[in-house]
Amino acid sequence: MTLLKIIAFLGIIAGSFVLLELSPFEFLETIAGKFKGKKKSMKAMITEANNKKKPKGIKLLIMETKEILKITGKTEKFSSLCVISFFLFVMGIIIAVSMNNFFLVPVLGIGFALIPFWYIKFTANFFKKQLNAELETALSVITTSYMRSESILTAVDENITYINPPVSDVFKSFLTQTKLINSNIKLALESLKVKIDNDVFREWIDAVIACQEDKNLKNTLTPIVSKLSDMRIVGAELDYLLYEPMKEFITMTILLIGNIPLMYFLNKEWYQTLMFTSFGKAILAICTTVIFVSLAAVIKLTKPVEYRR
Repeated sequence: MTLLKIIAFLGIIAGSFVLLELSPFEFLETIAGKFKGKKKSMKAMITEANNKKKPKGIKLLIMETKEILKITGKTEKFSSLCVISFFLFVMGIIIAVSMNNFFLVPVLGIGFALIPFWYIKFTANFFKKQLNAELETALSVITTSYMRSESILTAVDENITYINPPVSDVFKSFLTQTKLINSNIKLALESLKVKIDNDVFREWIDAVIACQEDKNLKNTLTPIVSKLSDMRIVGAELDYLLYEPMKEFITMTILLIGNIPLMYFLNKEWYQTLMFTSFGKAILAICTTVIFVSLAAVIKLTKPVEYRR
């Protein structure tokens, strides 16, 4: 009966959108726009900088997702992500209500709503590995050309066609700035340093800036690039260990969820206690909470190997 009421309620909402000739996507994107934040004043920025408290929980996850989308050049996707999150939130509530388990309503609602953000964070690890691999190739060929020509502008220009996105976009902006905007190579290199979040890349840029004063320092570039190769080799060796927590999580989740229908065949009395009593429903809610918390922890642990200065 409760499920029929929810379906009727959703039908009323859908009818309202039809009568008002309003797209639900436009409506939800408008709501999502509220989360993008307005331009901060100087006073607010100073207050935020002086505040030593670091964001935690859901706020930290949303901030990390925004940063990942910004790095990958997909900032406009955040609105769509919020729309998907809202639909999953509603779906989680419907599933909980259809099970007549109101303990699960906040758990499934919040858990389902966070799934798109966890997905972006998890896939960002693969993007990071691809970025490091492309960065290794780009810095290697540019360094080789620079050792010969002793001109970073010439080295980048010669090899820009052999570099793939997103690294190529960064170096193209470097060429554009030095050729059309400002010929100050040091200034262009400084602005280039912040465009890729990689410690080895920043160290390489610092070394190239130092080479502008003393060309004999160009021999320091090759050992820096070799750090990316070391990262790739170590990452390949530890790949199994890195994704071991995810494999264990998937196995334990399947065993936990699979025990519920198995219990129906082994002992129907236990199954009815679990599904239809307040105590059993509370246990289901606790187990589901543990699954979502464990998923967040596993995604946090599954990171590619990186070099830190």
